Amino acid sequence: MAELTHFYQTFQPEHYNIYLDINRATKTISGQTKITGDAQATAINIHQKFLAVSAVQADGQAVPFKLDADNEAIHIDLAKAGKTTLTITYTAPLTDSMMGIYPSYYEVAGEKKQIIGTQFETTAARQAFPCVDEPEAKATFDLAIKFDEHAGETIISNMPEVKTEDGVHYFDTTVKMSTYLIAFAFGELQSKLTETKSGVKIGVFGTKAHKANELDFALDIAKRSIEFYEDFYQTPYPLPHSWQLALPDFSAGAMENWGLVTYREAYLLLDPDNTALDMKQRVATVIAHELAHQWFGDLVTMKWWDDLWLNESFANMMEYVAVDALEPDWHIWETFQTSEAAAALQRDATDGVQSVHVQVENPAEIDALFDGAIVYAKGARMLVMARALVGDEALRKGLKAYFKAHQYGNATGADLWAALGEASGMNVGAIMNSWLEQPGYPVVSASVVDGQLTISQQQFFIGDGQDQGRQWQIPLNSNYQAAPAILAETSATLGDYAQLRADNGQPFRLNVGNNSHFIVKYDQTLLDDILANLDNLTAIDQLQLLQDLRLLAEGRQISYASIVPLLTRFAGSHSTVVNDALYRVAGDLKKFVTPDSNEEKALQGLYDHLSAAQVARLGWTPQAGESNDDQLTRPYVLSAALYAKNSDAVAAAHKLFTANRDRLATLPADTRVFVLRNEVQNFSSVDLFNDLLAASKQTADASFKADIAAALTSTPDDKLIATLIEKFEDAETIKPQDLRAWFRGVLANHAGQQAAWDWIRNDWSWLEATVGGDMEFTTYITVIAGIFRTADRLAEFKAFFEPKLNTPGLTREIQMDIKVITSRVDLVEAEAAAVNDAVAQAIK
Repeated sequence: MAELTHFYQTFQPEHYNIYLDINRATKTISGQTKITGDAQATAINIHQKFLAVSAVQADGQAVPFKLDADNEAIHIDLAKAGKTTLTITYTAPLTDSMMGIYPSYYEVAGEKKQIIGTQFETTAARQAFPCVDEPEAKATFDLAIKFDEHAGETIISNMPEVKTEDGVHYFDTTVKMSTYLIAFAFGELQSKLTETKSGVKIGVFGTKAHKANELDFALDIAKRSIEFYEDFYQTPYPLPHSWQLALPDFSAGAMENWGLVTYREAYLLLDPDNTALDMKQRVATVIAHELAHQWFGDLVTMKWWDDLWLNESFANMMEYVAVDALEPDWHIWETFQTSEAAAALQRDATDGVQSVHVQVENPAEIDALFDGAIVYAKGARMLVMARALVGDEALRKGLKAYFKAHQYGNATGADLWAALGEASGMNVGAIMNSWLEQPGYPVVSASVVDGQLTISQQQFFIGDGQDQGRQWQIPLNSNYQAAPAILAETSATLGDYAQLRADNGQPFRLNVGNNSHFIVKYDQTLLDDILANLDNLTAIDQLQLLQDLRLLAEGRQISYASIVPLLTRFAGSHSTVVNDALYRVAGDLKKFVTPDSNEEKALQGLYDHLSAAQVARLGWTPQAGESNDDQLTRPYVLSAALYAKNSDAVAAAHKLFTANRDRLATLPADTRVFVLRNEVQNFSSVDLFNDLLAASKQTADASFKADIAAALTSTPDDKLIATLIEKFEDAETIKPQDLRAWFRGVLANHAGQQAAWDWIRNDWSWLEATVGGDMEFTTYITVIAGIFRTADRLAEFKAFFEPKLNTPGLTREIQMDIKVITSRVDLVEAEAAAVNDAVAQAIK
């Protein structure tokens, strides 16, 4: 049931005194919360979820109350409105849902242990203590925690501990903050500490299952990130410390709790001696993302969840800004192009996609807002456009003013645009609202018509789409001065093409740098000119060309068959971004073939043709002094060679496996997954399967664990697939946080697809009970939609999910994914013959 009224309208908290007594043995919480605030009426509402409330007092006197599970509320009747102190006594369960207060499980030397941690975003603080659990309801907090403590345990929270009395740990009063940012954790933790130039204490915490040096990388990145943001934002970090904590069980990637950021172990701790460069980059960007939030999200918080993008889009952009400053040799903006830009363009082309700014009320639907491709990736692209328009000087000036005006309070998107507009002298909001409020994005068509160079915009769709005449204010970023800086109209004529081409001396191009959120469809004249000058294009230009052609093919505006002959022209590139785009297109060709068919054999031949020279150049093991591009390109070409069943590649991987049979974790991290997967696919045995499964359970190395999952789920053996699926619901073998990756691996495996699809349909209620309370749940549906490609599977998908359309939080995802699969089925049926013919021609 939707909340028609925000609870903050009836009661406005100012300060909380929270006492929690947590018993791990009985998995129970006994609590008492005192909330001082201003009652706007005599009938007020306080949030609760799964709390057993035994008493409510107002100013020391018992008052009537009623629990309302449907609206997650305590309805309280007061004798009078005005300043009031509520005292609420209750008990609650510790759950295994990875929401609220929950245990994380791990092993050290075969001994099972646990850490208690928290995850309160979006609406789970109410599972831990009664509160007005809304972003606008900021207050200060005093936290006191008692637990069944034993020697050697550590407890940490948002603020420093100030004293311990009678086994109760008391923490310093917080600054004014939102409930969803409260956090604490306790257990047997190890840590490493340092301090920033301005005196902020920085710490990294993890379980003792990890080697001490696995904390070093994160400590360095966290320290330098805080220092960078203090300078960039021109606003001091406002807390005494910034703790980073790795939790063994954690549903999200990380969470920006103010002063105590929590992470999946995979995104904080790493082996400095054997971690792939792309994983180091991933960990660094996650840390920088969460620390960007300490200002943008924590110091200034969105007023309501409809402005979630204010938090996430900005942090998503700033993670790249920060890491680019900290590690310039990484060229991290290239990763932005291959991850954020690609994800946003794919997702945002389906009709019915949410806009970046979305109206929402129901708590279940709030969790569904966390669409990584839209609120994170598209929103970040939107802000990259804004940054390019106003420049860094105005951006920093505007942000400083924004933080000063709204610190310890709340803001809306209009407040941000106003601050940037004031700093830049531009009407930023007028430009950016066309991207913020509208779903989708345009394709800009560039053509020579009657000798005139013309451009026009229209919404781009993959699959059927209802054209509603949407227009955007598009930063064109053209290499011809005749093109306007912003295309706000439907079309524009730029002048005589022959004259413009002669004057400019280079092919006409739009969206140079690929930073604006649109794609370009060049007519044949313009495209041929670009292709004739391919060697003059930068790596990003080449990525963009392949990216746009691929999307136009997905949208049926050109044929995939027309792209196939172009692929070999990019195969020799030493650039990671070009290889990413190349193998993204090549990967999409797999949907046009059935496994083990003649068509697939031809496609494997194309893969071999594309990858052979690069494999010979790069080899299977890292070379001293090789470039970052070489390190990052090697996985693309080795994966391609193995898909091609290249006999030399298969033999080389097998040789590496055999030589390292007793120390698989020490295989080079950037190629280890291919060695393991090759062994499982081509040299499989029950013993190998069991050994890898046991290694997955025993290792604390999240990267090695993920490699094993990718390998085991690719087995062609029906019996081993059945064994794997039996482990899906065994949390000691496959943690619920990791289950989606295992499920996807089996579903994507032709030999395992039916078994995985049967499992999720038969055990949906178990899945819902296990992970249904968090923002990752809907992504199981997304995963299925990313794989299915036949009319039969589409019919089965609809038969299973359409009855669930009215489930809060699932509606949009189901509707979207039906369209995603439908468009793929239609595309395959229409183009398979032509595409496969083009592949056959390409390898002759």
